[in-house]
Amino acid sequence: VQLQAYGGGLVQPGGFLRLSCAVSGFTLDDYSIGWFRQVAGKEREFVTDINRSGIATNYADSVKGRFTVSRDNANNRVYLQMNSLKPEDTARYYCAASTRVSGRYWPQDYAYWGQGTQVTVSS
Repeated sequence: VQLQAYGGGLVQPGGFLRLSCAVSGFTLDDYSIGWFRQVAGKEREFVTDINRSGIATNYADSVKGRFTVSRDNANNRVYLQMNSLKPEDTARYYCAASTRVSGRYWPQDYAYWGQGTQVTVSS
């Protein structure tokens, strides 16, 4: 089971990035997928998640209206579109897979993790 997040980089405030999470070794539509982020020295925090069918999503208040999660089960990909980026969005972003039907806001709710991709928002 592997998840690989990519697409991070350096972007100016107000800019955008699209992160991707490629999965292999399991059937994507058996899992809900979450995105978390972590700054060195701080706890990993929930950003968003999407259920197996892609119908239901949840967002942290800090990213609502700016970030959008989506998935393409046929191509084993989950995406995180990040618009209007702010310096406080700077973090390493991780995708993770969960079999929980609901309540997927904590790292312990997820069984599988990718290695993360760094997002830096700075002028």
